[in-house]
Amino acid sequence: MQEQLHSNIIGEGKPFLILHGFLGMSDNWKTLGKQFAKVGFQVHLIDQRNHGRSFHSDDFNYDVLSQDLKSYCDAHNLKDIILLGHSMGGKTAMLFASQYPDYVKQLMIADISPRFYPVHHDAILEGLASLDYKALESRGDADDKLANYVSDFGTRQFLLKNLYWVEKGILGLRINLKVLTENVSEVGEALPFHSKFEGETLFFKGDKSEYIAAQDESIIKAHFTNAKIETIANAGHWLHAENPKDFYNAVINFVS
Repeated sequence: MQEQLHSNIIGEGKPFLILHGFLGMSDNWKTLGKQFAKVGFQVHLIDQRNHGRSFHSDDFNYDVLSQDLKSYCDAHNLKDIILLGHSMGGKTAMLFASQYPDYVKQLMIADISPRFYPVHHDAILEGLASLDYKALESRGDADDKLANYVSDFGTRQFLLKNLYWVEKGILGLRINLKVLTENVSEVGEALPFHSKFEGETLFFKGDKSEYIAAQDESIIKAHFTNAKIETIANAGHWLHAENPKDFYNAVINFVS
């Protein structure tokens, strides 16, 4: 029996599934999720395996992440979904749409291209591994120690959302740090050469982000024949958090 992904389901209406990025969780999308739910969508904020409250597993690559999503859709009887994925979640969404096109009515990919990306999370993973969770007394304590590895405050706040009280006085991480570190090279893997999706697709790029470069446009069009690319102003890689208003409007324009 396949283990099911954990999700937070908000609202009623057309199924709208959202996949977070690497080291993120469904909670990152809660504010926008509630806004989408208010205008007639049943929003599924999903934790991918080894993230958030979903199950931990030694297997971690886009094939299993795509299978997890299919199993989730089948368990919840979801068809004709709107699917939005950010970064790693975008790669899962691309593969899923190409493998199971009948499930996906509209596809949105936030700030990631189908191409290969080299590993660039070393300092973050090293920082998270360096924390002595039994000795930490607070999030602030963890933040001070993580600052030695990750200088950007916003990035640290994003990462420290993974902290939770395992029991009184003992902090732990929700992510499966060991497996994610061992398999970090999988996160940058390119979409398989033959993968294609012909349905309506919208790629978002942050105007301050380098994840989608000018030369990626031809790669996107080769895999997604019906794709448009839209730039979100004043936003980097976390475009949905950095400019939520424009991001929300762009999504709503596309899905309606």
